[in-house]
Amino acid sequence: MGIFGGTSGEHGGYGVEEPGGSGDGRDGRSPTGGGDPSVHQLRLFLALAEELHFGQAARRMFISQPAFSRQITALERRMGIALLERSTRRVELTPEGRALLPVATAAVEAADRLRQAVELQVRRVSGRLRVGFVGAEAAMPYTQEILARFRARNPESVVEMCGLDFARQVEALRGGEVDAAFLRSPLPAGISTLQLALEPRVVCLPAGDPLLSLQRPVALGDLADRVFVDVAGESVRGWWDHWTVNPRPDGTAVRFGPAVTDLESLLLAVAQGEGIALLPAALRELYPRPGLAYADVTGLPPVAAALAWLPARRDCRGVAALRQAARAVLRAGAAGKGSPPGPPSRQGPPSAQGPPGAGGSVDSGRTGGSSGRAGTPAGAHAGGAGGVRAGRSRVPADTPPRVTYP
Repeated sequence: MGIFGGTSGEHGGYGVEEPGGSGDGRDGRSPTGGGDPSVHQLRLFLALAEELHFGQAARRMFISQPAFSRQITALERRMGIALLERSTRRVELTPEGRALLPVATAAVEAADRLRQAVELQVRRVSGRLRVGFVGAEAAMPYTQEILARFRARNPESVVEMCGLDFARQVEALRGGEVDAAFLRSPLPAGISTLQLALEPRVVCLPAGDPLLSLQRPVALGDLADRVFVDVAGESVRGWWDHWTVNPRPDGTAVRFGPAVTDLESLLLAVAQGEGIALLPAALRELYPRPGLAYADVTGLPPVAAALAWLPARRDCRGVAALRQAARAVLRAGAAGKGSPPGPPSRQGPPSAQGPPGAGGSVDSGRTGGSSGRAGTPAGAHAGGAGGVRAGRSRVPADTPPRVTYP
């Protein structure tokens, strides 16, 4: 049986012993059991070791409990040892099961790395490009324009879009799960980026929050005693601290509440009053939700959107072509070409647009222009971002631009 196992199901595939074999280990069979365990069986064992409950582990792995139990029994038979002590009330690992747990974990992780390496080679041979995105980045105009230009220049290539949660955005790049990704800066060392846009932050609040009654934009000091929604994952700790301004300029630490893994969970936590969040201004347009409101925040530098890739993948065919498409879109935006114009309005003061180059490292070549709509790489005047929005209410037009370009 291959390292990725056979086919799932109660008959055939995982957990089914094959006839024959000498039993001395030379043909892949254990001298004490029925053969090598499949990766699928090891995954089930790891889930059961965490849950210590057959029903809960089966639900977690999307398999019926009887089929789950048969797989674990088959795994024990293959290994020739008891991994679990069962009773009517509880499940516990045997000493042998505890001893094998780290080895099983390493085997599953190795299989995952092998699968990713195989997929990477398949993408290289086939011309398929896998592009990740976090949050609402797939819906941003610059993302759509870059992908459209890439497809026009590379009609033989297939682009596969992959949504990433907050914690996986870095691991997906490093592990080869995606070839490149549309992310939000700052990103850790070892990841190359091309800055696509600068954008102010807004504070996302539950509808009816007292801050919404202010007759002015919210200041950072107004948020001093508020609880912020946190993001799960140590790999993005510094990233989320940047977004939440933690610590504050006076050294005060931000108070964090529930931890979430993706944008939808974050918005739900805010709507339920469990915390607030600082988010890109474009989300007020893209994610109007019942129970949510957005307000401008003063005194914060803009945040950057970026195309990201690993340096080792920089000159690979698909990544290089995507980078070229991105630079072409940014050049067209700087020249006032290639993008639909945004609603006209007065330009805000230069200080509202943020310093050139703020928010992220830049790939070779200049990017430029200003945005018509949030995140649109065009030369048109920007639409307003001021005031407070709850649901789809309108925003005053005579306000600073939402997105600027270095």
